[in-house]
Amino acid sequence: MAESTSQTSQQPSATQPRTGGVDDANPRPHASDRSGRGPLSTERGTTTIADNVVSKIAGIAARDVTGVHDVGGGAARAFGAIRERIPGGSTNYAQGVNVEVGASEAAVDVEIVAEYGVAIADVAEAVRRNVISSIERMTALKVIEVNVGVNDVWLPEDDDESSDAQPSRVQ
Repeated sequence: MAESTSQTSQQPSATQPRTGGVDDANPRPHASDRSGRGPLSTERGTTTIADNVVSKIAGIAARDVTGVHDVGGGAARAFGAIRERIPGGSTNYAQGVNVEVGASEAAVDVEIVAEYGVAIADVAEAVRRNVISSIERMTALKVIEVNVGVNDVWLPEDDDESSDAQPSRVQ
């Protein structure tokens, strides 16, 4: 049997948007799968990945980058610090991370605190690369964008001041 060599054009039509986005109605097949099924949808069933799973992966990946002191905004970090001090409390790795997850794609927004002295643009790009590679490797979702917001710069003396804020009662 000869295979048909005619294929439909990959150019967007007038009814299809030209920009990428998370699209549940029209998931793109994985590049290695020409059957129209992606790695998360097979003839034996489908795999769905919850938003909080992708958020946690992105948060851990962002924290692993040298030059990132913490992830999240001021209020989220303060709340996380309180939660960690409660007996039985745990670290919220998804703190400071927002995701949109579709059938085959994900978009990520992450807020970080950079360490003083690092090249912020380089750290942001390293966060972007690490988040994309971690999510794509672990979930088989295609990451269409990672937006990195730098909302603070950490100074080493910031931690020293917080420990000295309460004077010792014993002299």
